[in-house]
Amino acid sequence: MNQPTPGTPSLLRAINDRAALRALLERGPLTRPEIGALTGLSKPTASQLLVRLQEAGLVVLNGIREGLPGRTAEVYRLNPDAAHVAALDVTPAHIDVRVADLTGTTIGEHRLPTPGRAGGEVVDRIRAALEGANATARLRRAVIGVQGALDPGTGRLGYATSKDMPGWHIPDLVPTLREGLGIQISVENNVNLVAQAEQAHGVGRGHQDFVLLWADEGLGSALVIGGRLHRGATGGAGEVGYMPAPGAPTARETGRYANHGYQALTGGPAVLKILRSYGLRGATSAQAVRNAVQAAGATGSAGRRADDARAGLRDIAARLAVGLASITSVVDPELIVLTGGTLLAGGDTLRELVEHELHALTIPRPPLLLSTVEGNPVLAGALDLALRATRDEVFGSTVS
Repeated sequence: MNQPTPGTPSLLRAINDRAALRALLERGPLTRPEIGALTGLSKPTASQLLVRLQEAGLVVLNGIREGLPGRTAEVYRLNPDAAHVAALDVTPAHIDVRVADLTGTTIGEHRLPTPGRAGGEVVDRIRAALEGANATARLRRAVIGVQGALDPGTGRLGYATSKDMPGWHIPDLVPTLREGLGIQISVENNVNLVAQAEQAHGVGRGHQDFVLLWADEGLGSALVIGGRLHRGATGGAGEVGYMPAPGAPTARETGRYANHGYQALTGGPAVLKILRSYGLRGATSAQAVRNAVQAAGATGSAGRRADDARAGLRDIAARLAVGLASITSVVDPELIVLTGGTLLAGGDTLRELVEHELHALTIPRPPLLLSTVEGNPVLAGALDLALRATRDEVFGSTVS
């Protein structure tokens, strides 16, 4: 796309086009007078703008509106099929896909099982997942959430083993996907995408500085500083599972990607072991925590079990607070968002315990809130990023 020269008619047209398209996106179908009123354009300028946007395929007629003073008014809407985007959540077991049109409306979803898949199939797997979600030729961009982080210096995936992400440890990962699929591709850490969803739709909305902690089988964190995701020099900002923690083995003792640090202290296996020592069990860390919360609320004959459950939850909260204290002391966030299976299963009971423990350890005392993003937050965050980038491109495509 040619960039308009500042102060020229093409720049003014670009500004007006974007303003009209944003109004249609945010307000829905509008008449020409309504578009003119919202953008401050005269009737002739608004008419020329609509002709230009229709010819570009960005705006379509949406019928007529009767009953208004004067002649019947034509109604226009953003063309949802001007571009499609995709969000993908890649795990060792499956790939979840969501495809949306330019308005953000979901038009396709799919889950592709990938158990035991080996390397050399990355492009084929992503293509199969997209085809399963009925992605069309209008697909313009995909944002892929992965367990790990893309190093901007090397173009390779780091902070994940080949067991975690089989086939993804290849040189020039993004160019390989882009060339193989024929669309724009971004690869992003999955917990960063959860933070993106939280910032756009959840309790992180309106906060310029917050930390998100994801605790499930694995641990991860995301940092939003000055309203922007902070990824770090190698893309590994927030990979707190590898962070040294008191009482846990170090990488020197176990190996770089072995079970050590904060992960060994409070990851899923550690949570199961802790609660088992208090007589509480579950197939997963989330289930065990949920059972502990239920038992902690018991009374009467179950009093001893309730005491053990509360002690177990306090033990887990203290361990979680140790890692959060290190992050809080460095970042000094406005807010800490708690999410992931372990933390969400604990609900307000565990949240309050972690907050109490954290505030006893640090001078900054940020509030701790549970995530409110429903469904798959990785897909929600990926879709938000894909739509933002694509709208920026498409809404500027009429510039001559």
